[in-house]
Amino acid sequence: MEEKTMNIHFILHETFEVPGAYLKWAQERGHNVTSTKVYEEEKLPETVDGIDFLIVMGGPQSPDENRQAFPYYDPKAEIKLIQKAIDADIYIVGVCLGAQLLSVAYGGKYEHSPEREIGVFPINLTEAGLDDEHIKGFGSTLDTGHWHGDMPGLSDNAVVMATSKGCPRQIVRFSPKHYAFQAHLEFDPEAIDLLIAADGEEHLRQQNQELPFVQTPEQLRANDYSQMNKKLFAFLDSLTQG
Repeated sequence: MEEKTMNIHFILHETFEVPGAYLKWAQERGHNVTSTKVYEEEKLPETVDGIDFLIVMGGPQSPDENRQAFPYYDPKAEIKLIQKAIDADIYIVGVCLGAQLLSVAYGGKYEHSPEREIGVFPINLTEAGLDDEHIKGFGSTLDTGHWHGDMPGLSDNAVVMATSKGCPRQIVRFSPKHYAFQAHLEFDPEAIDLLIAADGEEHLRQQNQELPFVQTPEQLRANDYSQMNKKLFAFLDSLTQG
């Protein structure tokens, strides 16, 4: 099947929350890439005209964050843009914070995850996930990256595609073209180094002692992220060529 060139727009919240394998996929497939760097106070697009695929990345914020803590971050404006993308039915993937924002745009209420997860831990596909033409290639279990304490909410039509021991909403499909990934399949060694630096090595070691699903900096650096990246590429190919 001949690939169509798409205009892909990233919303980036922090210098240390990079698009990793999402960006590599877009570049390798020859798509046009634009971005809004929220942390540099760049303005969000007024409309989604000319955007074929919106990818909203993660950050330490919440969908209802106090503006004083992060003056450059306007969750209401982002949710409005996502709602425009929903109405236009362009492709949307929300990652981590982006997944939570997508859920709120759909009328869900994001929640705290039962467990904080930092590192590589398996996700398990649900029956619905194994039936989903784009997700089923992950197999019944897949080791994926995690770095979160919250999770997306659910709308009436939302379907949970994957869970983990620490979080019951790892991947959620809100519509055939709109997916929320609490899990980070885009992680690579560069992304991990940035996150470790932002969180602090000692802070991570302390959490590792106290919490069941937090890895040490050494474990985080030793993980192999290449397989999850390959699975992400296959998902994005399937989603956009369907």
